[in-house]
Amino acid sequence: MSSLTEKDRPVVQLLLNTGTCPRCVLRFCCVGSPMLYRHPHKDLMKDLQEFLKNSQQEEDTVCLDVADPPCKRIRLEHSEEGADDMNHNGAILQIPSADDGSAAMEGSPGKVCNVCLGILQEFCEADFVKKICEKVNSADYQFTSFVFSVSLPPQLSVRERAAWLGLKQEMRNLGLPLAKDDIVQLKEAYKWIIHPQLSEELGVPADGKSLFEVSVVFAHPETDEECHFLATACPDCFKPAKNKQSVFTRMAVIKALEKIKEEDFLKHFPCPPSSPKNPCDALEIQCNNGAVFVAGRYNKYSRNLPQTPWIIDGERKLESSVEELISEHLMAEFKADSFNFSSSGREDVDVRTLGNGRPFAIELVNPRRIHFTVEEMKRLQQAINDSSDKIQVRDLQLVTREAIGHMKEGEEEKTKTYSALIWTDKAIQREDIAFLDDIKELKLDQKTPLRVLHRRPLAVRCRVIHTMKSEYIDEHHFRLHLKTQAGTYIKEFVHGDFGRTKPNIGSLLNRTADILELDVESVDVDWPPTLAD
Repeated sequence: MSSLTEKDRPVVQLLLNTGTCPRCVLRFCCVGSPMLYRHPHKDLMKDLQEFLKNSQQEEDTVCLDVADPPCKRIRLEHSEEGADDMNHNGAILQIPSADDGSAAMEGSPGKVCNVCLGILQEFCEADFVKKICEKVNSADYQFTSFVFSVSLPPQLSVRERAAWLGLKQEMRNLGLPLAKDDIVQLKEAYKWIIHPQLSEELGVPADGKSLFEVSVVFAHPETDEECHFLATACPDCFKPAKNKQSVFTRMAVIKALEKIKEEDFLKHFPCPPSSPKNPCDALEIQCNNGAVFVAGRYNKYSRNLPQTPWIIDGERKLESSVEELISEHLMAEFKADSFNFSSSGREDVDVRTLGNGRPFAIELVNPRRIHFTVEEMKRLQQAINDSSDKIQVRDLQLVTREAIGHMKEGEEEKTKTYSALIWTDKAIQREDIAFLDDIKELKLDQKTPLRVLHRRPLAVRCRVIHTMKSEYIDEHHFRLHLKTQAGTYIKEFVHGDFGRTKPNIGSLLNRTADILELDVESVDVDWPPTLAD
Protein backbone atom coordinates (compact mmCIF):
# COMPACT_ATOMS: atom_id res chain seq x y z
CA MET A 1 0.00 0.00 0.00
CA SER A 2 1.15 3.54 -0.83
CA SER A 3 -0.14 6.16 1.55
CA LEU A 4 0.00 9.76 2.64
CA THR A 5 0.27 10.12 6.40
CA GLU A 6 -0.24 12.98 8.85
CA LYS A 7 3.41 13.97 8.52
CA ASP A 8 2.73 14.69 4.82
CA ARG A 9 -0.20 17.05 5.55
CA PRO A 10 1.84 20.26 5.96
CA VAL A 11 4.02 19.34 2.96
CA VAL A 12 0.96 18.86 0.76
CA GLN A 13 -0.62 22.10 1.92
CA LEU A 14 2.52 24.21 1.60
CA LEU A 15 3.31 22.95 -1.89
CA LEU A 16 -0.22 23.31 -3.23
CA ASN A 17 -0.45 26.85 -1.94
CA THR A 18 2.78 27.87 -3.64
CA GLY A 19 1.67 26.64 -7.07
CA THR A 20 2.93 23.06 -7.20
CA CYS A 21 1.01 20.50 -9.26
CA PRO A 22 -0.46 17.36 -7.61
CA ARG A 23 2.06 14.98 -9.18
CA CYS A 24 5.02 17.03 -7.96
CA VAL A 25 3.38 17.07 -4.52
CA LEU A 26 3.37 13.27 -4.59
CA ARG A 27 7.02 13.29 -5.61
CA PHE A 28 7.99 15.46 -2.66
CA CYS A 29 5.98 13.17 -0.38
CA CYS A 30 8.12 10.29 -1.71
CA VAL A 31 5.13 8.37 -3.09
CA GLY A 32 6.61 5.57 -5.18
CA SER A 33 3.52 4.10 -6.81
CA PRO A 34 3.55 4.43 -10.64
CA MET A 35 -0.21 3.73 -10.79
CA LEU A 36 -1.03 6.70 -8.63
CA TYR A 37 0.76 9.16 -10.94
CA ARG A 38 -1.33 7.88 -13.86
CA HIS A 39 -4.58 9.10 -12.28
CA PRO A 40 -6.05 12.14 -14.07
CA HIS A 41 -4.79 15.51 -12.88
CA LYS A 42 -8.22 16.60 -11.64
CA ASP A 43 -8.74 13.38 -9.70
CA LEU A 44 -5.39 13.75 -7.97
CA MET A 45 -6.23 17.31 -7.01
CA LYS A 46 -9.54 16.15 -5.53
CA ASP A 47 -7.79 13.36 -3.62
CA LEU A 48 -5.31 15.82 -2.13
CA GLN A 49 -8.12 18.19 -1.18
CA GLU A 50 -9.95 15.37 0.54
CA PHE A 51 -6.75 14.41 2.30
CA LEU A 52 -6.39 17.93 3.67
CA LYS A 53 -10.04 18.07 4.79
CA ASN A 54 -9.96 14.81 6.70
CA SER A 55 -9.82 15.20 10.41
CA GLN A 56 -6.59 14.13 12.08
CA GLN A 57 -8.69 12.58 14.86
CA GLU A 58 -10.69 10.40 12.48
CA GLU A 59 -7.73 8.66 10.89
CA ASP A 60 -4.04 9.32 10.88
CA THR A 61 -3.57 7.78 7.45
CA VAL A 62 -5.39 8.18 4.16
CA CYS A 63 -4.51 5.23 1.93
CA LEU A 64 -4.70 5.35 -1.80
CA ASP A 65 -5.35 1.79 -2.96
CA VAL A 66 -2.62 1.15 -5.53
CA ALA A 67 0.40 -1.11 -5.89
CA ASP A 68 3.61 0.07 -4.26
CA PRO A 69 6.71 -1.10 -6.16
CA PRO A 70 10.17 0.27 -5.41
CA CYS A 71 11.13 3.50 -7.14
CA LYS A 72 14.24 5.33 -8.21
CA ARG A 73 14.85 8.59 -6.39
CA ILE A 74 17.21 11.50 -6.33
CA ARG A 75 18.60 13.06 -3.19
CA LEU A 76 18.16 16.81 -2.94
CA GLU A 77 19.19 17.23 0.65
CA HIS A 78 22.95 17.89 0.42
CA SER A 79 23.55 19.71 3.68
CA GLU A 80 22.96 19.22 7.38
CA GLU A 81 23.15 22.96 7.93
CA GLY A 82 20.11 25.11 8.46
CA ALA A 83 19.21 28.18 6.42
CA ASP A 84 17.62 31.56 7.11
CA ASP A 85 14.22 31.40 8.74
CA MET A 86 12.76 33.63 6.05
CA ASN A 87 12.08 32.92 2.40
CA HIS A 88 13.50 34.96 -0.48
CA ASN A 89 11.03 37.77 0.06
CA GLY A 90 11.66 37.96 3.81
CA ALA A 91 8.27 36.57 4.78
CA ILE A 92 7.30 33.49 6.73
CA LEU A 93 4.52 31.44 5.18
CA GLN A 94 1.81 30.18 7.50
CA ILE A 95 -0.01 26.93 6.86
CA PRO A 96 -3.54 27.95 5.91
CA SER A 97 -6.57 26.08 7.05
CA ALA A 98 -7.83 23.19 4.98
CA ASP A 99 -10.73 25.31 3.74
CA ASP A 100 -8.43 28.14 2.66
CA GLY A 101 -6.14 25.68 0.90
CA SER A 102 -9.01 24.11 -1.01
CA ALA A 103 -10.24 27.46 -2.17
CA ALA A 104 -6.81 28.42 -3.40
CA MET A 105 -6.38 25.16 -5.24
CA GLU A 106 -9.74 25.33 -6.97
CA GLY A 107 -9.07 28.89 -8.11
CA SER A 108 -6.13 28.09 -10.40
CA PRO A 109 -6.82 24.92 -12.39
CA GLY A 110 -4.72 26.01 -15.41
CA LYS A 111 -1.72 27.30 -13.50
CA VAL A 112 1.70 26.07 -14.62
CA CYS A 113 3.51 24.13 -11.89
CA ASN A 114 6.31 26.11 -10.25
CA VAL A 115 8.50 23.00 -10.02
CA CYS A 116 8.05 20.87 -13.19
CA LEU A 117 7.05 23.81 -15.44
CA GLY A 118 4.14 21.81 -16.86
CA ILE A 119 5.98 18.55 -17.65
CA LEU A 120 3.70 16.55 -15.32
CA GLN A 121 0.64 18.49 -16.42
CA GLU A 122 -0.27 19.03 -20.09
CA PHE A 123 2.58 16.89 -21.43
CA CYS A 124 1.09 13.83 -19.72
CA GLU A 125 -2.25 14.21 -21.43
CA ALA A 126 -3.58 11.99 -24.23
CA ASP A 127 -3.30 14.77 -26.84
CA PHE A 128 0.47 15.04 -26.38
CA VAL A 129 0.89 11.26 -26.39
CA LYS A 130 -1.00 11.13 -29.71
CA LYS A 131 1.30 13.83 -31.07
CA ILE A 132 4.33 11.68 -30.19
CA CYS A 133 2.78 8.61 -31.81
CA GLU A 134 1.88 10.51 -34.97
CA LYS A 135 5.52 11.54 -35.28
CA VAL A 136 6.68 7.92 -34.75
CA ASN A 137 4.21 6.47 -37.25
CA SER A 138 4.97 9.07 -39.92
CA ALA A 139 8.70 8.23 -39.68
CA ASP A 140 7.92 4.69 -40.96
CA TYR A 141 10.29 2.70 -38.73
CA GLN A 142 10.24 -1.05 -38.16
CA PHE A 143 10.29 -1.83 -34.42
CA THR A 144 8.94 -4.40 -32.01
CA SER A 145 9.51 -2.43 -28.78
CA PHE A 146 10.70 1.02 -27.77
CA VAL A 147 12.70 2.86 -25.17
CA PHE A 148 11.53 6.32 -24.19
CA SER A 149 13.95 9.09 -23.27
CA VAL A 150 13.35 12.66 -22.26
CA SER A 151 15.59 15.73 -22.08
CA LEU A 152 14.49 18.35 -19.55
CA PRO A 153 15.38 22.05 -19.19
CA PRO A 154 18.35 22.47 -16.81
CA GLN A 155 16.56 24.90 -14.51
CA LEU A 156 14.18 22.17 -13.35
CA SER A 157 17.00 21.04 -11.04
CA VAL A 158 17.22 24.60 -9.71
CA ARG A 159 13.48 24.84 -9.10
CA GLU A 160 13.42 21.43 -7.43
CA ARG A 161 16.18 22.54 -5.06
CA ALA A 162 14.32 25.79 -4.36
CA ALA A 163 11.08 23.92 -3.56
CA TRP A 164 12.94 21.62 -1.17
CA LEU A 165 14.69 24.47 0.64
CA GLY A 166 11.41 26.39 0.87
CA LEU A 167 9.75 23.37 2.45
CA LYS A 168 12.66 22.83 4.78
CA GLN A 169 12.68 26.33 6.25
CA GLU A 170 8.88 26.62 6.56
CA MET A 171 8.58 23.27 8.33
CA ARG A 172 11.32 24.30 10.72
CA ASN A 173 9.59 27.65 11.38
CA LEU A 174 6.46 25.72 12.33
CA GLY A 175 8.41 23.41 14.60
CA LEU A 176 7.54 20.39 12.46
CA PRO A 177 10.01 17.72 11.42
CA LEU A 178 10.91 17.20 7.78
CA ALA A 179 12.27 13.76 7.02
CA LYS A 180 15.37 13.63 4.86
CA ASP A 181 13.77 11.20 2.47
CA ASP A 182 14.50 11.20 -1.24
CA ILE A 183 12.01 12.62 -3.69
CA VAL A 184 10.97 10.73 -6.82
CA GLN A 185 12.85 11.85 -9.92
CA LEU A 186 10.78 13.93 -12.30
CA LYS A 187 11.96 11.84 -15.28
CA GLU A 188 10.98 8.65 -13.50
CA ALA A 189 7.49 9.92 -12.66
CA TYR A 190 7.04 11.17 -16.22
CA LYS A 191 7.96 7.78 -17.70
CA TRP A 192 5.61 6.02 -15.28
CA ILE A 193 2.79 8.08 -16.79
CA ILE A 194 3.87 8.06 -20.45
CA HIS A 195 5.03 4.45 -20.93
CA PRO A 196 1.64 2.70 -20.75
CA GLN A 197 0.02 5.34 -22.94
CA LEU A 198 2.71 5.04 -25.62
CA SER A 199 2.60 1.24 -25.45
CA GLU A 200 -1.15 1.25 -26.02
CA GLU A 201 -1.00 3.72 -28.90
CA LEU A 202 2.01 2.13 -30.65
CA GLY A 203 0.95 -1.46 -29.95
CA VAL A 204 4.39 -2.56 -28.69
CA PRO A 205 5.91 -2.80 -25.18
CA ALA A 206 8.37 -0.39 -23.58
CA ASP A 207 11.73 -2.08 -23.10
CA GLY A 208 14.82 -0.47 -21.60
CA LYS A 209 17.03 -2.61 -23.88
CA SER A 210 15.17 -1.78 -27.09
CA LEU A 211 17.21 -0.44 -30.01
CA PHE A 212 14.35 1.83 -31.09
CA GLU A 213 14.35 5.09 -29.15
CA VAL A 214 11.60 7.67 -28.96
CA SER A 215 12.88 10.87 -27.40
CA VAL A 216 11.31 14.19 -26.46
CA VAL A 217 13.40 17.31 -25.93
CA PHE A 218 11.81 19.94 -23.71
CA ALA A 219 13.06 23.52 -23.55
CA HIS A 220 12.10 26.64 -21.64
CA PRO A 221 12.62 30.28 -22.68
CA GLU A 222 13.76 31.34 -19.18
CA THR A 223 16.53 28.77 -18.71
CA ASP A 224 19.47 31.16 -19.01
CA GLU A 225 17.74 33.82 -16.91
CA GLU A 226 16.99 31.43 -14.04
CA CYS A 227 20.41 29.75 -14.05
CA HIS A 228 22.50 32.89 -14.43
CA PHE A 229 23.11 33.32 -10.69
CA LEU A 230 24.84 29.93 -10.63
CA ALA A 231 27.39 31.12 -13.20
CA THR A 232 28.22 34.05 -10.92
CA ALA A 233 28.52 31.86 -7.84
CA CYS A 234 30.32 28.93 -9.52
CA PRO A 235 31.96 30.25 -12.73
CA ASP A 236 34.29 27.24 -13.05
CA CYS A 237 31.28 24.97 -13.64
CA PHE A 238 30.22 26.72 -16.83
CA LYS A 239 32.58 26.58 -19.77
CA PRO A 240 31.59 27.25 -23.39
CA ALA A 241 31.40 24.16 -25.60
CA LYS A 242 31.56 24.13 -29.39
CA ASN A 243 28.39 22.13 -29.89
CA LYS A 244 26.29 23.73 -27.15
CA GLN A 245 24.16 26.83 -27.69
CA SER A 246 24.17 27.63 -23.96
CA VAL A 247 26.69 27.07 -21.16
CA PHE A 248 23.78 26.07 -18.92
CA THR A 249 23.74 22.34 -19.64
CA ARG A 250 22.09 19.87 -17.29
CA MET A 251 25.40 18.48 -16.01
CA ALA A 252 26.90 21.94 -15.51
CA VAL A 253 23.87 23.09 -13.50
CA ILE A 254 23.91 19.94 -11.33
CA LYS A 255 27.63 20.42 -10.70
CA ALA A 256 27.02 24.03 -9.64
CA LEU A 257 24.15 23.03 -7.34
CA GLU A 258 26.48 20.60 -5.60
CA LYS A 259 29.01 23.38 -5.00
CA ILE A 260 26.89 26.40 -4.10
CA LYS A 261 26.30 27.07 -0.41
CA GLU A 262 22.74 26.89 0.83
CA GLU A 263 22.73 30.45 2.12
CA ASP A 264 23.98 31.75 -1.25
CA PHE A 265 21.26 29.86 -3.09
CA LEU A 266 18.59 31.33 -0.80
CA LYS A 267 19.87 34.85 -1.45
CA HIS A 268 19.64 34.59 -5.22
CA PHE A 269 16.64 32.35 -5.96
CA PRO A 270 13.11 32.45 -4.46
CA CYS A 271 12.37 29.54 -2.15
CA PRO A 272 9.78 28.19 -2.81
CA PRO A 273 10.13 29.00 -6.53
CA SER A 274 7.80 31.57 -8.03
CA SER A 275 5.25 30.70 -10.69
CA PRO A 276 6.76 30.66 -14.19
CA LYS A 277 5.70 33.02 -16.94
CA ASN A 278 5.55 30.19 -19.47
CA PRO A 279 5.30 26.39 -19.51
CA CYS A 280 7.93 24.21 -21.18
CA ASP A 281 7.94 23.70 -24.93
CA ALA A 282 8.27 20.30 -26.60
CA LEU A 283 11.14 21.41 -28.81
CA GLU A 284 11.71 18.11 -30.61
CA ILE A 285 10.16 14.68 -30.91
CA GLN A 286 12.75 12.33 -32.38
CA CYS A 287 12.98 8.67 -33.38
CA ASN A 288 16.13 6.65 -33.78
CA ASN A 289 16.80 3.01 -34.52
CA GLY A 290 19.99 1.36 -33.32
CA ALA A 291 22.54 0.60 -36.01
CA VAL A 292 22.27 -2.55 -38.11
CA PHE A 293 25.44 -4.32 -39.29
CA VAL A 294 25.82 -6.13 -42.60
CA ALA A 295 28.89 -8.20 -43.45
CA GLY A 296 30.20 -10.13 -46.42
CA ARG A 297 33.21 -10.59 -48.69
CA TYR A 298 33.96 -8.64 -51.86
CA ASN A 299 36.05 -9.33 -54.95
CA LYS A 300 37.49 -6.37 -56.85
CA TYR A 301 38.27 -7.02 -60.52
CA SER A 302 39.23 -3.51 -61.61
CA ARG A 303 42.70 -1.93 -61.46
CA ASN A 304 41.13 1.51 -61.53
CA LEU A 305 38.84 1.37 -58.50
CA PRO A 306 39.72 2.55 -54.97
CA GLN A 307 38.30 0.83 -51.91
CA THR A 308 36.93 4.12 -50.53
CA PRO A 309 36.23 7.46 -52.28
CA TRP A 310 39.52 8.89 -53.58
CA ILE A 311 39.45 12.60 -52.85
CA ILE A 312 42.57 14.79 -52.73
CA ASP A 313 42.38 18.48 -51.72
CA GLY A 314 38.62 18.37 -52.17
CA GLU A 315 38.85 17.01 -55.71
CA ARG A 316 37.47 13.60 -56.58
CA LYS A 317 39.93 11.50 -58.58
CA LEU A 318 37.76 8.54 -59.63
CA GLU A 319 34.00 8.34 -60.06
CA SER A 320 33.28 5.42 -57.74
CA SER A 321 34.68 3.02 -55.13
CA VAL A 322 34.09 -0.44 -53.68
CA GLU A 323 32.48 1.16 -50.64
CA GLU A 324 29.99 3.14 -52.70
CA LEU A 325 29.09 0.33 -55.11
CA ILE A 326 28.08 -1.85 -52.14
CA SER A 327 26.62 0.73 -49.76
CA GLU A 328 24.29 2.51 -52.19
CA HIS A 329 22.12 -0.61 -52.40
CA LEU A 330 22.19 -1.22 -48.64
CA MET A 331 21.32 2.40 -47.88
CA ALA A 332 18.31 2.24 -50.18
CA GLU A 333 16.96 -1.05 -48.83
CA PHE A 334 17.56 -0.34 -45.12
CA LYS A 335 16.49 3.32 -45.51
CA ALA A 336 19.38 4.43 -43.29
CA ASP A 337 20.62 7.97 -42.60
CA SER A 338 24.29 7.15 -43.18
CA PHE A 339 26.81 4.32 -43.08
CA ASN A 340 30.32 3.40 -41.94
CA PHE A 341 32.40 1.01 -44.03
CA SER A 342 35.21 -1.15 -42.63
CA SER A 343 37.17 -4.12 -43.93
CA SER A 344 39.96 -6.55 -43.09
CA GLY A 345 42.76 -4.46 -44.57
CA ARG A 346 42.63 -2.60 -47.87
CA GLU A 347 44.07 -2.86 -51.36
CA ASP A 348 45.48 -0.08 -53.53
CA VAL A 349 43.45 1.34 -56.38
CA ASP A 350 45.43 -0.70 -58.95
CA VAL A 351 45.32 -3.98 -57.01
CA ARG A 352 42.70 -6.66 -57.64
CA THR A 353 41.18 -8.80 -54.87
CA LEU A 354 40.50 -12.34 -56.09
CA GLY A 355 39.92 -15.74 -54.49
CA ASN A 356 37.29 -15.84 -51.77
CA GLY A 357 37.39 -12.06 -51.38
CA ARG A 358 38.07 -9.58 -48.61
CA PRO A 359 35.84 -9.50 -45.49
CA PHE A 360 33.94 -6.24 -44.99
CA ALA A 361 31.27 -4.84 -42.70
CA ILE A 362 28.93 -1.87 -43.06
CA GLU A 363 27.25 -0.11 -40.14
CA LEU A 364 23.90 1.32 -41.23
CA VAL A 365 23.01 4.26 -39.00
CA ASN A 366 19.39 4.87 -37.96
CA PRO A 367 17.79 2.41 -40.42
CA ARG A 368 14.03 2.54 -40.94
CA ARG A 369 13.91 -1.09 -42.05
CA ILE A 370 15.70 -3.69 -39.91
CA HIS A 371 14.06 -7.07 -40.63
CA PHE A 372 15.30 -9.06 -43.63
CA THR A 373 14.85 -12.73 -44.39
CA VAL A 374 17.68 -14.91 -45.75
CA GLU A 375 16.04 -14.84 -49.17
CA GLU A 376 15.77 -11.04 -49.11
CA MET A 377 19.48 -10.77 -48.28
CA LYS A 378 20.29 -13.09 -51.21
CA ARG A 379 18.26 -10.88 -53.55
CA LEU A 380 20.04 -7.80 -52.21
CA GLN A 381 23.43 -9.47 -52.83
CA GLN A 382 22.37 -10.30 -56.39
CA ALA A 383 21.27 -6.71 -57.00
CA ILE A 384 24.73 -5.47 -55.96
CA ASN A 385 26.45 -8.00 -58.21
CA ASP A 386 24.23 -7.18 -61.19
CA SER A 387 24.93 -3.46 -60.87
CA SER A 388 28.66 -3.56 -61.72
CA ASP A 389 31.29 -5.77 -63.34
CA LYS A 390 34.00 -4.18 -61.19
CA ILE A 391 33.04 -5.96 -57.95
CA GLN A 392 31.19 -9.02 -56.70
CA VAL A 393 29.85 -9.68 -53.21
CA ARG A 394 29.33 -13.02 -51.45
CA ASP A 395 28.11 -14.25 -48.04
CA LEU A 396 26.07 -11.07 -47.45
CA GLN A 397 24.42 -11.35 -44.01
CA LEU A 398 23.24 -9.50 -40.93
CA VAL A 399 25.73 -9.63 -38.03
CA THR A 400 26.10 -8.15 -34.55
CA ARG A 401 28.41 -5.32 -33.56
CA GLU A 402 30.42 -7.75 -31.43
CA ALA A 403 30.99 -10.13 -34.35
CA ILE A 404 32.82 -7.43 -36.30
CA GLY A 405 35.66 -7.82 -33.83
CA HIS A 406 36.59 -11.12 -35.53
CA MET A 407 37.26 -9.22 -38.75
CA LYS A 408 39.42 -6.57 -37.10
CA GLU A 409 41.47 -9.24 -35.29
CA GLY A 410 42.44 -10.68 -38.66
CA GLU A 411 43.95 -7.43 -39.91
CA GLU A 412 47.19 -7.99 -38.01
CA GLU A 413 47.04 -11.60 -36.86
CA LYS A 414 46.15 -13.56 -39.99
CA THR A 415 48.01 -14.28 -43.25
CA LYS A 416 47.39 -13.04 -46.79
CA THR A 417 48.37 -14.51 -50.13
CA TYR A 418 49.46 -12.37 -53.09
CA SER A 419 50.51 -12.77 -56.70
CA ALA A 420 52.98 -10.17 -58.06
CA LEU A 421 54.20 -9.64 -61.63
CA ILE A 422 57.81 -8.47 -61.31
CA TRP A 423 60.19 -6.81 -63.78
CA THR A 424 64.01 -6.78 -63.48
CA ASP A 425 66.46 -4.48 -65.28
CA LYS A 426 69.02 -7.24 -65.88
CA ALA A 427 68.20 -10.46 -67.68
CA ILE A 428 67.34 -13.44 -65.49
CA GLN A 429 67.20 -17.17 -65.98
CA ARG A 430 65.08 -19.70 -64.11
CA GLU A 431 67.98 -20.64 -61.86
CA ASP A 432 68.47 -16.99 -60.85
CA ILE A 433 65.09 -16.90 -59.06
CA ALA A 434 64.76 -20.55 -58.00
CA PHE A 435 66.35 -19.91 -54.59
CA LEU A 436 63.39 -17.71 -53.62
CA ASP A 437 61.24 -20.86 -53.33
CA ASP A 438 63.48 -22.13 -50.52
CA ILE A 439 63.25 -19.01 -48.36
CA LYS A 440 60.94 -19.48 -45.36
CA GLU A 441 59.89 -17.03 -42.63
CA LEU A 442 61.89 -14.13 -44.06
CA LYS A 443 61.85 -11.22 -41.61
CA LEU A 444 61.55 -7.68 -42.98
CA ASP A 445 62.07 -4.24 -41.50
CA GLN A 446 59.65 -1.91 -43.25
CA LYS A 447 59.85 1.80 -42.64
CA THR A 448 56.54 3.52 -43.38
CA PRO A 449 56.36 3.72 -47.21
CA LEU A 450 56.73 7.13 -48.80
CA ARG A 451 53.41 6.70 -50.61
CA VAL A 452 51.41 6.38 -47.35
CA LEU A 453 53.50 8.63 -45.13
CA HIS A 454 50.88 11.39 -45.42
CA ARG A 455 48.30 9.23 -43.59
CA ARG A 456 50.35 6.81 -41.45
CA PRO A 457 52.88 7.62 -38.72
CA LEU A 458 56.57 7.15 -39.38
CA ALA A 459 57.70 3.84 -37.88
CA VAL A 460 59.69 0.72 -38.64
CA ARG A 461 57.40 -2.32 -38.72
CA CYS A 462 58.65 -5.89 -38.53
CA ARG A 463 56.84 -8.17 -40.97
CA VAL A 464 57.31 -11.78 -42.14
CA ILE A 465 57.21 -13.36 -45.58
CA HIS A 466 56.19 -16.92 -44.74
CA THR A 467 56.71 -18.53 -48.16
CA MET A 468 57.47 -17.59 -51.80
CA LYS A 469 57.05 -19.48 -55.07
CA SER A 470 58.49 -18.08 -58.29
CA GLU A 471 57.10 -18.58 -61.81
CA TYR A 472 59.54 -17.69 -64.63
CA ILE A 473 58.05 -15.82 -67.61
CA ASP A 474 60.96 -14.38 -69.63
CA GLU A 475 64.38 -12.74 -69.21
CA HIS A 476 62.91 -9.64 -67.56
CA HIS A 477 59.66 -10.89 -66.01
CA PHE A 478 58.54 -13.45 -63.44
CA ARG A 479 55.54 -13.96 -61.22
CA LEU A 480 55.98 -14.39 -57.47
CA HIS A 481 53.36 -15.97 -55.22
CA LEU A 482 53.77 -14.90 -51.60
CA LYS A 483 52.17 -15.85 -48.28
CA THR A 484 52.79 -13.06 -45.81
CA GLN A 485 51.93 -11.69 -42.43
CA ALA A 486 48.95 -9.33 -42.63
CA GLY A 487 50.06 -5.73 -42.92
CA THR A 488 53.09 -6.41 -45.15
CA TYR A 489 53.71 -3.81 -47.87
CA ILE A 490 54.22 -6.05 -50.93
CA LYS A 491 55.10 -3.33 -53.45
CA GLU A 492 57.85 -2.05 -51.19
CA PHE A 493 59.14 -5.59 -50.61
CA VAL A 494 59.64 -5.86 -54.37
CA HIS A 495 61.31 -2.54 -55.22
CA GLY A 496 62.75 -1.65 -51.80
CA ASP A 497 61.24 1.86 -51.52
CA PHE A 498 64.69 3.51 -51.77
CA GLY A 499 66.07 1.20 -49.12
CA ARG A 500 63.20 1.71 -46.65
CA THR A 501 62.27 -2.01 -46.79
CA LYS A 502 65.10 -4.45 -46.03
CA PRO A 503 65.65 -7.02 -47.41
CA ASN A 504 63.72 -6.75 -50.68
CA ILE A 505 63.52 -8.62 -53.99
CA GLY A 506 65.96 -6.20 -55.61
CA SER A 507 68.58 -6.76 -52.92
CA LEU A 508 68.02 -10.54 -52.92
CA LEU A 509 68.50 -10.73 -56.72
CA ASN A 510 71.22 -8.06 -56.72
CA ARG A 511 69.51 -6.02 -59.39
CA THR A 512 66.78 -3.44 -59.80
CA ALA A 513 63.28 -4.87 -59.51
CA ASP A 514 59.86 -3.31 -59.81
CA ILE A 515 56.28 -4.51 -59.56
CA LEU A 516 53.97 -4.29 -62.57
CA GLU A 517 50.81 -5.94 -61.21
CA LEU A 518 49.60 -7.13 -57.84
CA ASP A 519 46.65 -9.31 -56.91
CA VAL A 520 45.36 -10.32 -53.50
CA GLU A 521 44.62 -14.03 -53.84
CA SER A 522 43.29 -14.70 -50.33
CA VAL A 523 42.65 -13.01 -47.00
CA ASP A 524 42.82 -15.80 -44.44
CA VAL A 525 40.17 -14.58 -42.02
CA ASP A 526 37.44 -17.10 -41.14
CA TRP A 527 34.71 -14.46 -41.06
CA PRO A 528 31.95 -13.86 -41.90
CA PRO A 529 30.59 -17.42 -42.00
CA THR A 530 30.28 -18.92 -45.48
CA LEU A 531 26.66 -19.17 -46.64
CA ALA A 532 25.15 -21.88 -48.80
CA ASP A 533 24.34 -20.76 -52.34
